[in-house]
Amino acid sequence: MARARQRRSGGARPDPGAQRRQPARPAEQGIIPVLAEVAGQVDRAVQRPPMRPADRTKFQVVALLVREERARVMADGALGESGRAKQLKRLDGVATQLARTAARDTSLLQLLAEDARVTDAARAYKATLMRAGGLEPPEEPAPVEKPAPALTAAKVVPRSVISRQLANPFLAPDFEAAAQRTATQARRLAGWELLDPLFNSFERAATGAPACMTLPEPRPVPTPAGRELMPHQAQVVTATARGHRTFLLADEPGLGKTAQALLAAQAADAYPLLVVVPNVVKTNWAHEVGLWTPFRRPTVVHGDGDRMDGFADVVIVNYELLDRHVGWLGDLGFRGMVVDEAHFIKNKSSQRSQHVLALSERIRARVARPLLMALTGTPLINDIEDFRAIWQFLGWIDDAKPLGPLMAALEDSGLTPADQGFYTAARSAVIDMGIVRRRKVDVVADIPARRVADLPVELDGAAGRSIRAAEAALAAQMVARYRSAVDVRSGGAGEDEIDDELVRRVAAAELKDASSKAGGENVFTMVRRIGQAKAGLAADYAAQLARNVGKVVFFAKHVDVMDQAEQTFADRGIRYASIRGDQTTRTRNKNVAAFVDDPDVQIVVCSLTAAGVGLNLQVASNLVLAELSWTHAEQTQAIDRIHRIGQDEPVTAWRIIAAQTIDARIAELIDSKSGLAARALDGAGDEDLTSSTDVQLDALVGVLRDALAAEGMR
Repeated sequence: MARARQRRSGGARPDPGAQRRQPARPAEQGIIPVLAEVAGQVDRAVQRPPMRPADRTKFQVVALLVREERARVMADGALGESGRAKQLKRLDGVATQLARTAARDTSLLQLLAEDARVTDAARAYKATLMRAGGLEPPEEPAPVEKPAPALTAAKVVPRSVISRQLANPFLAPDFEAAAQRTATQARRLAGWELLDPLFNSFERAATGAPACMTLPEPRPVPTPAGRELMPHQAQVVTATARGHRTFLLADEPGLGKTAQALLAAQAADAYPLLVVVPNVVKTNWAHEVGLWTPFRRPTVVHGDGDRMDGFADVVIVNYELLDRHVGWLGDLGFRGMVVDEAHFIKNKSSQRSQHVLALSERIRARVARPLLMALTGTPLINDIEDFRAIWQFLGWIDDAKPLGPLMAALEDSGLTPADQGFYTAARSAVIDMGIVRRRKVDVVADIPARRVADLPVELDGAAGRSIRAAEAALAAQMVARYRSAVDVRSGGAGEDEIDDELVRRVAAAELKDASSKAGGENVFTMVRRIGQAKAGLAADYAAQLARNVGKVVFFAKHVDVMDQAEQTFADRGIRYASIRGDQTTRTRNKNVAAFVDDPDVQIVVCSLTAAGVGLNLQVASNLVLAELSWTHAEQTQAIDRIHRIGQDEPVTAWRIIAAQTIDARIAELIDSKSGLAARALDGAGDEDLTSSTDVQLDALVGVLRDALAAEGMR
């Protein structure tokens, strides 16, 4: 009674929740006020980062329902013109709220793409909101199970693979693998739904720190002369040497995931090794195999695989070719598999995801403890369930339940999903399966303050063939000039040894002709064509970096390369700023400010000559050099736009190099002459003692010497 009198007299504090639960006024009934309330919740969540996956789901569901409600209102004949206009105005208000929210976190826009995945959790939440708004959700159609791709129906079998199969027609059985498939059956947790609680544990039991398994102290790892692992890299290799075999390696870009994977394969003796990668980096993977495990032979699958080596230790294939080669890949007998940029398989209904999962299952069926590694700087794109395909690739789960050691760990916890402590235990159990996440700031003592990382790319198709033909024609032209000079000197008798002085004079004459003539094929036009051919690949890699690490600076020499890159970014919905030589000071400053201050502007496209000096772009710590400069100093000036006072992260410059062309030779020359620039600091000041003409001349000397050597001269 006293408490009742106290409430009537206003002595108790009112319950704000009770106020919110009062019946809605007639004007607020229906689905629109429900959507407006949830849109407001999401907007408040965006302003208090980090944003939870549940809030991303809310954003997607509200956007979908706004779209559906707009279509329903437009088609409702019972509404008059004024009623329809009123409803549409209210929906526009919700849409405006969503637009403001997306402006604060542009990654939300990915949830609105036509091919964006709507998860089971999103569908369930959509039904909840519809019921709250007085609508009856439609019945969901029963899911149609897509059959796994048949590995036996190979579309292409390269000739060298057939030779390998004939040389070794029987794969040795692994009886331990069969024994493991019958182990670890659920007992206490039989009947419990476990996958959704596992996914939810990364939200409900999150600590705010990066998820990373306990790694051992790094042990010395054998590496080729001149190469050394950083301590954080050696930890993963040491864990592999001690017997760990599955990793979700989610280190930030620039922390050396490729080297860790290759040396882990060496520690586990996981050969032959299958590596599935995006097209832009597959040549680089072959290059890295040669650097870190030089006694292992890599092969890259192109087209129908006519040029691949079926006896190689490391087979590298891009996602787009899996459909053509999945049959023989499943039968080759791999003992390990690495999937680079593993977030590419997040959509389990996609063909490439099905192929990757089928190949992984085939390997696990044959080998008891294969090495399986998923590499990605962004394991989560839209939702916690983006983990699903990656965990299934690693063999931690299947479509219905946890498997093997993960199920055993959940059983041993003594908890069920009904217990609050289950989520902390479940999250720890999954992390211990092999999640490794380190950020640059976590290992800043390991990595240099500034480094240049080369990314070789293969120029395929007509453009690549044309460039190689032009380089061959240039070499033939200089050889003919060299032979003519030798014949004049020797009276037509010829010479067997290469005259280095004559080679240099011929190359200098070619360079002089190229500099004085406006038309014709020469070293300058060839380098420009290489830049044009690399533009799409360089822009593709910059887009991946922007998604993984945030802001990226993109440098190019020629306007057409910048144009092509900007078109790529526009097609992908990536906002960018542009800094060019023909801009006014006002426009230039406006574009610099947009990149520095606007979180939605992810990339700035810069002219190497116009933006190489006088800019402060240290808001980024990653830079892409789409085209090579002719001097080390010009390259350094570009890198110094982000490596300067105010930069608090290690800087990485990703240099895109066209493999097997003069581009690679120019990169080597710039690096070899960089020592002269370093010595200049002690005497002549901060200058590069090597002129651009020196690099151009030496590049032509190298082309001519190689052509003469190919003809048998020494």
